[in-house]
Amino acid sequence: MGYGKKMAQTKAAATAVIKRNPRTLAGDVPVPVDDARSNALALYEAALRLMQAGKYEAAHTKFNQLLDASPGDLADRIRMYINACMMQVSKGKTDFKSHEERYDYAISLLNTGQYEDAREELKTILADNSNADYAFYGLAVLSSMTGDSHTCLEHLSEAIRLNARNRIQARSDSDFQDMADDPRFTELLYPEV
Repeated sequence: MGYGKKMAQTKAAATAVIKRNPRTLAGDVPVPVDDARSNALALYEAALRLMQAGKYEAAHTKFNQLLDASPGDLADRIRMYINACMMQVSKGKTDFKSHEERYDYAISLLNTGQYEDAREELKTILADNSNADYAFYGLAVLSSMTGDSHTCLEHLSEAIRLNARNRIQARSDSDFQDMADDPRFTELLYPEV
């Protein structure tokens, strides 16, 4: 028997004998599934669904409840999602020192096309101060930009009733350009004609 043939037989015998267990990338053995883990995974998935639906406070609460009893391999991910929820909740809350600051913020939202958020901020001002003519004016601009002429005229009428200078402001405000052809708008801005 030649040397080459003997070596080939040895290799074949060696590969047939050695069997290795599959490995994961982390080198850990897969975690066995039990009832407690299944329940934890179900809660984890429910919290993720809440987060995906934009319900960050509810998701934060679920993740916190889950963290205490979570399996070790989920704990890091749960902490990451808790931090993400906290960031989203704090992002939505802005503190303003005055209604004017809130108004400026609402106008910036309006200018970036975030109409519903702008509407909420302007309505918050009016909830605190029903005589805030500038909030009615902002709502009139918003209604004009979104094509709601009837609501625009209502809010602009109220803004002018509370502060006559709003009439002069509206005459030169380009945000009302879509209202220029409406005779009710012209009548409101130029009652003396």
